[in-house]
Amino acid sequence: MEINRRDFFKLAGATAVAAAGGLAFTGSEGSSIVHAQAPVVGSKLVKSGSGSAAKVYFTKNIDADHLIALYRRINDSIFGKVGIKLHTGEKNGPNILPRDMVQKFQAQVPNSNIIETNTMYIGDRYTTAGHKETLKINGWNFCPVDIMDEEGGVAFPVNGGKHLKEVVMGKNLANYDSIIVLTHFKGHTMGGYGGSLKNIAIGMASGQMGKRQVHGYTEGINMPPTGEDWAHNMPVQDKFMELMADSGKATCDHFGKRIVFLNVMRRMSVDCDCAGTSAAEPTMADIGICASTDILAIDQACVDMVYAAKDSKDLRERIESRHGLRQLSAMAELKMGNPQYELINID
Repeated sequence: MEINRRDFFKLAGATAVAAAGGLAFTGSEGSSIVHAQAPVVGSKLVKSGSGSAAKVYFTKNIDADHLIALYRRINDSIFGKVGIKLHTGEKNGPNILPRDMVQKFQAQVPNSNIIETNTMYIGDRYTTAGHKETLKINGWNFCPVDIMDEEGGVAFPVNGGKHLKEVVMGKNLANYDSIIVLTHFKGHTMGGYGGSLKNIAIGMASGQMGKRQVHGYTEGINMPPTGEDWAHNMPVQDKFMELMADSGKATCDHFGKRIVFLNVMRRMSVDCDCAGTSAAEPTMADIGICASTDILAIDQACVDMVYAAKDSKDLRERIESRHGLRQLSAMAELKMGNPQYELINID
């Protein structure tokens, strides 16, 4: 059976029609399968072509049961001590993932806990003590939260990176057998958007060493960035995206098949959850949840769905003004994943 792109993006939770070409729709194991050749729209820096496609599972339903159902399709290689990496947010942030949804999800993952790191900037999570207080205020107290750089960092090598040879991660990251990257997909002040790559590239790096490496911050170790430092003492646009790809590659290489990715496309402000209560109100509708074992494919699919949505003007402008699509092409160049994906709807 054939469906047009309007029907497909309704199915995917978006409301727009993507550009040219048909999509085949078939049944498999009770699921709807759509073969999409990236880019659908907007991801101009990633070349499409023939060849294999990574699997990206999708649901338009944003709740714990569907999150768990998606995870069960990608968790074959997850074992042992499991870290669930998510952005726990600044105090009282209005857009962070629902705590009850994450709590129910975490309860289904044996021997798991949340993992986080302190921030490079001065804020609610700059110190471990402040971070722990923020976690309590934001409701992240239903399971242990490991602030991985509480006792320092550990260098992970970047094999074949564009700029970095190593990145200092939170020390405790080395204690985990497997990682679940549970990401609130949204905009980002410097990155354009924050997907799975941003969640591990910045989110795994230690606050006062690794995050400086990823941001290319050149000032002294005891001088956190403030004010104009963000614009004048750090690389922006393409180089920043490449630094994030380098850092993400270090984590992906370390865990191999023992890392999986879930992107929740909900309350997609142009601002990151780092912005806390000052984050801009989202101007586009929620889309759904994606899951994959491929970091490039899942971020590519989410970007494509954003670009296909009629109400995504603000987020698209944020992505393009920061050269955010360079995240995707940099990951492709570093062979971190497949930009071509098979979108499998489980609803």
